[in-house]
Amino acid sequence: MTRPSAYLDHAATTPMLPEAIEAMTEQLKRVGNPSSLHAAGRQVRRVVEESRETIADALGARPSEVVFTSGGTEADNLAIKGLYWARQPRRRVLISSVEHHAALDPAHWLATSQGAEVELLEVDPYGRVHPDTLRAAIERDPGSVAMISIMWANNEVGTIQPVRVLAAIARDHGIPFHTDAVQAIGQLPVSFAESGADALTLTGHKVGGPMGVGALLLARGLTPVSVQHGGGQERDVRSGTLDAPAIAGLAAAVSTAVKHQETQSRRLTALRDELIERVRQAVPDVILNGDPANRLPGNAHFSFPGCEGDALLMLLDAKGVECSTGSACSAGVAQPSHVLLAMGADAAAARGSLRFTLGHTSTREDVDRLIEVLPAAVERARRAGLS
Repeated sequence: MTRPSAYLDHAATTPMLPEAIEAMTEQLKRVGNPSSLHAAGRQVRRVVEESRETIADALGARPSEVVFTSGGTEADNLAIKGLYWARQPRRRVLISSVEHHAALDPAHWLATSQGAEVELLEVDPYGRVHPDTLRAAIERDPGSVAMISIMWANNEVGTIQPVRVLAAIARDHGIPFHTDAVQAIGQLPVSFAESGADALTLTGHKVGGPMGVGALLLARGLTPVSVQHGGGQERDVRSGTLDAPAIAGLAAAVSTAVKHQETQSRRLTALRDELIERVRQAVPDVILNGDPANRLPGNAHFSFPGCEGDALLMLLDAKGVECSTGSACSAGVAQPSHVLLAMGADAAAARGSLRFTLGHTSTREDVDRLIEVLPAAVERARRAGLS
């Protein structure tokens, strides 16, 4: 008999939506470079531009503000490096201490290689950047700030940032504000225009679209220095032949996810709250990380005292439960989660954490499977930690 399994790692990658598979498959049957002038090229270009309009409409943007990329990492690099270079001689980059490495690492690279002064904005114990923290950092020397980057919602603990308030503070000082909204789209209402952000990152595989495609929403009048050069595609901001099938899949996924966001959010919030309550019953000393209320509907992030997160993950995986640790792995050595450390957790708690994330395919049976195997896995992980 096949063992029941539970996929609880939607924040890493969520299964493709049928609408995205259909849209992408249809375009894979066609030939043509969207930069070509002949009929086949024009047909593919039409698909790209219609997809651009679909994404813009779903996310409260203008079509001209949608710049296609290979995914979230490229979009973050383009926003952070490109805006920094465009704003020189300003040297300060303000970025939250709990960003994804796709944003943190480009900022740190600017510091080590380009003379940037990177300031990590402190967060509270829930992982939230307070407006006063940002305001104080800017007001130390407003004219020296090149750009600001603060994610919409945290990929590890699920805490939602007050993006509109933070973007308004940046705008009051004339500073470009970028937000990585990779985790937010499809789970929260996201409007580029209403957010006040100048640049916004999204990617396909977090919203039920294909891997390897994403976009940077870039406000009109804002021109970052290009990270790569070539054919001058995408407003000459991001050169490279466009992947029309993937773009069609991305547009279908974004449109579908946004259309069903409110209904899906209610369903996932209820399922997440059930998961949290049942995990607490199964492991009474477990610690819930992140904002207990203002968090992503599908996110439940825990620290398990006495456990190494990697060990517990593998024990659960052996029982058919797939999730993620809250730590980054470097050269095979588990490192404490920088997010939890920034929130004030000690190194042991930061290493002993797991993230369970829900999405459009999640069911109560997934939660049942987790609760069925979790207590024994925790007990075994604790024994291993003592040995």
